[in-house]
Amino acid sequence: MTEHWQSRPEGGNRAAYRVIRATALYGGRTLVHILLWPITFYFLLRRGPERRASREFLIRVFRRRVTFGEVFKHMRCYGATQLDRIFFLAHGERDFDIQVEGVPMLERYVDQGRGALLVGSHQGSFEALRALSSRRPDLSLRVILDKQKTPEMTCLLEALAPHIGACVIDASRGGTSVTLAASEACREGALVALLADRGRENETLRRFPFLGEPAGFPVGPWLLAHTLKVPVVLCFGIYLGGNRYKLIFEPFADVVDIPRDRRGPALDAIMARYVARLEYYALTEPFNWFNFHDFWQSDFADESVVPAARAEHVDA
Repeated sequence: MTEHWQSRPEGGNRAAYRVIRATALYGGRTLVHILLWPITFYFLLRRGPERRASREFLIRVFRRRVTFGEVFKHMRCYGATQLDRIFFLAHGERDFDIQVEGVPMLERYVDQGRGALLVGSHQGSFEALRALSSRRPDLSLRVILDKQKTPEMTCLLEALAPHIGACVIDASRGGTSVTLAASEACREGALVALLADRGRENETLRRFPFLGEPAGFPVGPWLLAHTLKVPVVLCFGIYLGGNRYKLIFEPFADVVDIPRDRRGPALDAIMARYVARLEYYALTEPFNWFNFHDFWQSDFADESVVPAARAEHVDA
């Protein structure tokens, strides 16, 4: 597979999303999660590239042949987290059992009035971050998100919670606009969240060993962190099955400093630490990995490869 992830069409249309939303809100979470079984099977049949990407990833993790059932479980976990976005926005935490680690650290940053940059990945549920807002309404959360990638899903979610649109910094507007909006939010003491494991087409990437082979990771999020000069915290919303999630915040850097005369080595050191944490969670929670494309393709990445960092656990 050589197709870039941005070229893949959205997995549904507006009519389908409206039916799913109505079924979820009127039928409840139990009903839609039962319906998720045939929906997942249909998705597996229709979306060949995603099915193959799932199998390739699981083979790398388990280092053996994988079964259809394991690929199905992988896809179903993804579907569950997507459906749960509806319930997070409509009902907050009400329908879920959420464990949270690392909040005192975030509270210290906010109390200092510094704001913070929350760096995540396409692992588990990024929407679970909003549980933080219900527990601490005084914590302002802004999310950097490309609204143009999944316009139908974005429309559905903003219809459920109109105020969410005002909390999104639209990544499709370009780097300068994003940097200015993120900088303003941090000056106001807000938490700014983004995902840093996928590079957009024509974006500068650096290649790091990941599950046995180099993969490209974007440098943009780390240049933004350098510009903002605020604490950086890694965040993971791990789906544990049923209605259970685990929201993890890990300290990463009090400030990201990338000296101009050491730009390459400084970037490499920072990004290697991030990639090591991604690999840790990919190995420990493999069914939470939701990059359903050829993650290791070389067509869109810098050819240089940075040595792997040691994947040490960081206690939040």
